[in-house]
Amino acid sequence: MKLLEITSFLENFAPLEWQEDYDNSGLIVGRPDQEINQALISLDCTEAVIDEAIQSNCNLIISHHPIVFKGMKRFNDASYIERVISKAIKHGIALYAIHTNLDNIQLGVNQQIMNRLGIQKPLILSPKEGVLKKLSVFVPNTHAAQVRNALFAAGAGNIGNYSECSFNIDGTGTFFPKENANPSLGEIGIREEAKETSIEVIYPKHLERSILIAMFESHPYEEVAYNIYSLSNTYQEIGSGMVGNLSEALSADDFLAYLKEKMQVSVIRHTQKLKKNIQRVAVCGGAGSFLLRQAIRAGADAFISADFKYHEFFDAENKIMIADIGHFESEQFTQHLLLEKIRNKFPNFAIRITIENTNPIKYYF
Repeated sequence: MKLLEITSFLENFAPLEWQEDYDNSGLIVGRPDQEINQALISLDCTEAVIDEAIQSNCNLIISHHPIVFKGMKRFNDASYIERVISKAIKHGIALYAIHTNLDNIQLGVNQQIMNRLGIQKPLILSPKEGVLKKLSVFVPNTHAAQVRNALFAAGAGNIGNYSECSFNIDGTGTFFPKENANPSLGEIGIREEAKETSIEVIYPKHLERSILIAMFESHPYEEVAYNIYSLSNTYQEIGSGMVGNLSEALSADDFLAYLKEKMQVSVIRHTQKLKKNIQRVAVCGGAGSFLLRQAIRAGADAFISADFKYHEFFDAENKIMIADIGHFESEQFTQHLLLEKIRNKFPNFAIRITIENTNPIKYYF
């Protein structure tokens, strides 16, 4: 299939707009019209993964971590990043990364951790602000249902577990068609009054273009009167980390043993064990120390994440137990998430997870 088919599906699932400012998710190497035969999924895109793709005739690698984060000025194979890019281009292998946009969606990386721990109905720990917008459009009563349905179909009006949410106010609109106008009702040179409905809907800002197109195409007026507002509301479906409750409280020792088993880790760095049992758990795949305060405010007994520095462990202040399971270990099941999503959408497409363990950190026991 064409590369664009796969990337469009992934970006519908985890929109690129949800990635963090520092990130570089998306198509890094390749052309959207490139024909893709087989794909390889990995957490990281390393030289060994490129070699595996070459040997197995895969011409697409989908990784969680982008091989390129910053601008590159040279391609002389001096670093592993340059060698990966050069070899991918030489062998016609497309590279695609789906990183913090997959971290930040409700059914992404952190949901995988919650699933493995058996935590039902977790919530986003730190929902994003500035993501939502509100559209208010004035429509003649006779066409209100038509425009409203078009807006819903384009993705407007979703609030949590509810869809097709809107607020409607009836009133009277006035307009004066000038000489070159082509009014759908009324006459040129005569001020017209019309019974209209003001339809209000909210939507995530990355859908704005498609929603406005739907509004214009379904609206009967030559000139559409509408307002767009940026909202400061948090968006519970997008953000960092997750928090939820275990089905039963566990002692600190039992919790650590349970965590070790479910996440298939060999070692856990943790703060002092709390005297109380652990039931409410916050998680953040990858480096999550920036969420420690939010985890404490959310009432979590334990915070599972990775890459905590020495002094950051002190910040727990016996209010919460930090469980650092390792960066690779916390995100390793992301590969299975991507495999399942793509196979469900494209059941006849050849795709598999790399056999390479790309974790750069080794442990001596």
